Amino acid sequence: MPSAFHTRWVSPTPSDRDRLRELLDAVLADEHSNLDEMATGAFSSPFHFSRQVTRGVGESPVALRRRVLLERAAWLLQHGKTVTEVAFDSGYESVDGFARAFTRAFGHSPGRAASVGRSGPTAEHSHWLPAPNGIHFHSPTALYVDNCTPTTESAGDIVMLMIRHDLDDIEALLDAAKGVDEQDWTRQRLPGHEPLHWNGPEESLAQVMSHLVADKHPWLATIEGADMPPDPPSDPAGLVELHRELTPRWLALIRDIDRRNAWQNRVIDALCDPPESFLLSQIVAHVLTFSAHRRQLARWMLRDTGVDVAALDPDPIMWHRKHSGGF
Repeated sequence: MPSAFHTRWVSPTPSDRDRLRELLDAVLADEHSNLDEMATGAFSSPFHFSRQVTRGVGESPVALRRRVLLERAAWLLQHGKTVTEVAFDSGYESVDGFARAFTRAFGHSPGRAASVGRSGPTAEHSHWLPAPNGIHFHSPTALYVDNCTPTTESAGDIVMLMIRHDLDDIEALLDAAKGVDEQDWTRQRLPGHEPLHWNGPEESLAQVMSHLVADKHPWLATIEGADMPPDPPSDPAGLVELHRELTPRWLALIRDIDRRNAWQNRVIDALCDPPESFLLSQIVAHVLTFSAHRRQLARWMLRDTGVDVAALDPDPIMWHRKHSGGF
């Protein structure tokens, strides 16, 4: 796939810009079908390649390639290609496997792609999926483009302001927790503390931080139709990596819900026993409510271990001023 694109995450220096361009070229090259091949094409180890791409564009290389290929598949279907042709052209081993992946991503079968994508005000970009970075398949020359919107959330978009503040604050707390020793990390500080009776105890800094990072994961799985995620890591380094993985997915989900004005849409959570239904608005309100509680609790626990949290101002007013040039 040709990969002409623009992206806002590169540093101003030409050498850094070229390096990110090389990494994305390796992700999107036709001959690279897996992470090892991508990393080899970028002259890097899979671990460092994955970390560099994820930090650069907020999306793992495997997820980026899979999403862009599905966007290309939708565009091809909209322009007359058959489902069978597109399935094998997109690297799937079977038409059924492609159909399942396509339906999960777009919410409709590949057979409906032509009728869904050729009319309406959003027809030009109807083959795009939610993305945390503005990198998309752009017809007809596979141009990857950035939407060039600022990274600071608008003061008028209260939902996204709260979402971004929550994610940034969690990142700051994880960074502050790096120096906490094992004994202080796992020490029981609030015996019997269990904010949600079905979600387990939150008595130690380790438990609070684990819930703070990982509790978005089951909701994402429910909405995406995925399996129950594994138990989260219990160490600070593992939680940092999980937070980096979940952040772009959570942002993309919220932006997609808002774009479609789908707050009143309902999902059936088959991961519950028995299954329950939830409005998307209820899910986001739930996550933000208990995240705010845990972030404050984590501050108290960090302070109790001797960590100076004076610089970790929890106020979204101060956060927004800092990230919007002081306004």
